[in-house]
Amino acid sequence: MATIAIYSVKGGVGKTTFAVNLAWCAATISRRETLLWDLDASNGSGFLLGVDPKKKRSAESVFAADRAPKKLIQETGFPNLDLLPADETIRTLGRQLGRIGKKKRLARLTQALSKDYDRIVFDCPPVLNEVSAQVMRAADLVIVPLPPSPLSTRAFEQVAEEVRGSGKSHPPILPVLSMMDMRRNLHKEAREANPKWPVVPLASAIEQCAVTREPVGAFAPRSPGTRAFAQLWTAIERKLASRKK
Repeated sequence: MATIAIYSVKGGVGKTTFAVNLAWCAATISRRETLLWDLDASNGSGFLLGVDPKKKRSAESVFAADRAPKKLIQETGFPNLDLLPADETIRTLGRQLGRIGKKKRLARLTQALSKDYDRIVFDCPPVLNEVSAQVMRAADLVIVPLPPSPLSTRAFEQVAEEVRGSGKSHPPILPVLSMMDMRRNLHKEAREANPKWPVVPLASAIEQCAVTREPVGAFAPRSPGTRAFAQLWTAIERKLASRKK
């Protein structure tokens, strides 16, 4: 089992879109039993997967000692892909984790799910608090979407600092240039400065995910966006494999 965190301290970078599409790639391309764990109170992952939230909202309860995550996991309409949805109760999760005082609570919960899942993808909130610290302790790899802009560069530096602060055995970081439009000079410069980083283009099909409430590969299998996420997923699997050696 391996855990992949999609993380940024800056909103609006495509984080949830990345999480949903990469989880779909894990389940569909690699055919791995996959759990997408939404830690962002907006429940964007559930929306993009067409999973409506249950009436009883208790996402934070899985972090309590008496509640197993399995009880809140929902099936999606896609084979091998389940969702642990978020809701507004986890807005105070950082404080709750602080009260519990267990710095590896998320890591232990994740490990308990390893019997059922080969890949767990975290859709992380754009925060720097105990939640992000716990994610770094639980993750095997951190994916950072970066639209080309000075603010994104600053956000990446903050993420790198947060990851390094999680300890000597911190997870590796894979930055990804997102929403790339090579007609723009700033985007060309970003690509030239980071030629080895994976790229996900600015594509209308990817934007349609919020309309169709499906991963792009499910409704536009031949689109550039689908190819980009598939290539990114291949890079992720290689990164995970090299880390285990």
